[in-house]
Amino acid sequence: MLLSEQAYRKIDRELTKFPGDQKQSAIMAALAIAQDEQGWVSTGIIEDIANYLQVPPIAVQEVATFYNMFNTKPVGRYKITVCTNLPCALRDGVKTAEYLSQKLGVGFHETTEDGLFTLMEGECMGSCGDSPVLLVNNKHMCVRMAPEKIDAMIDELKRHGESA
Repeated sequence: MLLSEQAYRKIDRELTKFPGDQKQSAIMAALAIAQDEQGWVSTGIIEDIANYLQVPPIAVQEVATFYNMFNTKPVGRYKITVCTNLPCALRDGVKTAEYLSQKLGVGFHETTEDGLFTLMEGECMGSCGDSPVLLVNNKHMCVRMAPEKIDAMIDELKRHGESA
């Protein structure tokens, strides 16, 4: 068992949402719980979840590698995903990605030396009219991200990250 008791209790709560013979239905939730706790889902975590849910490890691996919300490699404390799909690209999504890359000193799929930030390129986030759009740690959507808003966000995340 690689996760905390609390994580397994959360997975157990998710399992109650599905018939007993359909434990595979809780794979996404279990991966999200594990990632929230560990920061990413390693091969060991994937195998542990498979054992816990009594499903083949490949079933969990397929979900973990199909959805870009799951990190199968270590990432920074804050994963910033920038939408660069065509509608956002036409509304400064690519410029925003370039600005963030310069500000953080990393490219896509790279993490800053201090371990705080990983920059990712993302698919449509469903908020094209509010672009440029960023997603922080798969949970917090930031819209209309002009350079001054990006600067304020990065400064706030640095303050929060360094005090934790």
